[in-house]
Amino acid sequence: MNRSEGLRSSYRGRYRAGGAVRWVVLAVVLLVLLILLLAPRMAQSEKLPDTVERVEPAIVSIATYQSTRSPRLNHLGTGFVVGDGRLVATNLHVLPDRLDTEARERLVVVAGTGRDLDMRHAEKVADSDSHDLALLRISGAALPALTLGDSDAVRTGEKLALTGFPIGMILGMYPATHRASVSARTPMALPAAHSGQLDAGRVAQLRRNRPMVFQLDGTAYPGNSGSPLYRIDTGEVVGIINQVFVQGGREAAVGSPSGISYAVPASALQQLLDQQQ
Repeated sequence: MNRSEGLRSSYRGRYRAGGAVRWVVLAVVLLVLLILLLAPRMAQSEKLPDTVERVEPAIVSIATYQSTRSPRLNHLGTGFVVGDGRLVATNLHVLPDRLDTEARERLVVVAGTGRDLDMRHAEKVADSDSHDLALLRISGAALPALTLGDSDAVRTGEKLALTGFPIGMILGMYPATHRASVSARTPMALPAAHSGQLDAGRVAQLRRNRPMVFQLDGTAYPGNSGSPLYRIDTGEVVGIINQVFVQGGREAAVGSPSGISYAVPASALQQLLDQQQ
């Protein structure tokens, strides 16, 4: 081998070695970038169990109670404790139009888990028909309350969580938590328990000025109405579940959920709370 061939061979060896080093460096850079991209999601996911532990004590059932019927408790929807610990937020459409006072039926809030229940008398103190929200004042000592967050800061694509009673109290008081991501902000269509609630005035109001709500890519059920929608890392409430997109009747919503739900921004609830100060 002459001198020029030796130099070329040495150069090729160094080139191959240098190429291998560059590939290793590139692989390391890509791995670091992947870790940086996934780390926030992994950290958020790891925080959810701790957040749920803080949220669950504030989740309550909205129900009516009548001692002479069976079952005595009739679950209507979900609510959550806010403010001073004696206020409960839920959807206005969850509340009954009237109570059978002659049979001593009354509106109650049920706290606790399993079959260890704490039933409180409840009275509506504020509501917003346009936002489908209601505030109840409960009797007894204060319960753990949730904090409202900045719903205006919620971004499309953000991952959130909701906790409530999707199938009511059939098996006892066992709140369930679901994840959901914000897919859009859309105009609101107020739900109605029956066609009699959709009078001409209400329909005209919807056509004039429909509030914007969060459309969610996440499974919720009719029993979730009134459930808090909250940030996974902090537990701050940014919305209140008020609708589930249903193809078919109520049975279809439970047996074949659409995966599309809606939530009223927490800013509307904050306005009701401010009125109670």
